[in-house]
Amino acid sequence: MPPDSPQALLHAAQPLLAAAFTLWGSPVTWVEVVAFVLSLAMVAANMRVHPVAWPLAIVASALYALVFAGSKLYGEAALQLFFIVVALWGWWQWLRGHGDDGASLRVHRLSRRGAGAALAGTLIAWPLAGLLLARTTDSDVPMLDALATVGSVCGQLLLGRKVLENWLVWLAVNVFSVGLFALKGLWLTALLYVLFAALSVAGWRAWRRHLLSAGARPVPIGPPL
Repeated sequence: MPPDSPQALLHAAQPLLAAAFTLWGSPVTWVEVVAFVLSLAMVAANMRVHPVAWPLAIVASALYALVFAGSKLYGEAALQLFFIVVALWGWWQWLRGHGDDGASLRVHRLSRRGAGAALAGTLIAWPLAGLLLARTTDSDVPMLDALATVGSVCGQLLLGRKVLENWLVWLAVNVFSVGLFALKGLWLTALLYVLFAALSVAGWRAWRRHLLSAGARPVPIGPPL
């Protein structure tokens, strides 16, 4: 196989994918354990609207790209690489970004038009991504993988712009992903997404409180990194 092929890269990464322990009959790798811990720290920082969430997201995404590729969830693996790029963009947005009014970027609500565009984009991208995975990979769940992938893209873009409704998108994605990862035997990751679902509700409430406390004159939230 070519030295730079996905299969060759996975073969080279096998030491990192060694099993740390077995959970409900499936091996849990050290990479998955570390990614699990970093991901929880990332969501906690997101809830506080703290920009340290973004570098945590970069490292966790790189590790999960290995985990998902090893389980033939290629859409999820590619999504992690996308997350790394978006995390760099989101990090900049939270530190230097501006809203439509020219003020520093702050937590805000999604307009009705924006919500429609987000939903339409997701519904259009889903079958296209599923078809791409079905034709170019050996994924055995291409449409399920694709739905989780495009939903996560939507959530990540909204999060990068500090849109309150990103938490609702993540809630839907996380609940769906629990079933997907359980189907693939990624039990620790499935447990992580159960926690993510609960944290999505907590994140929605925390950001909503920020908006209510800001009142008619909202201010930027979160300490500088």
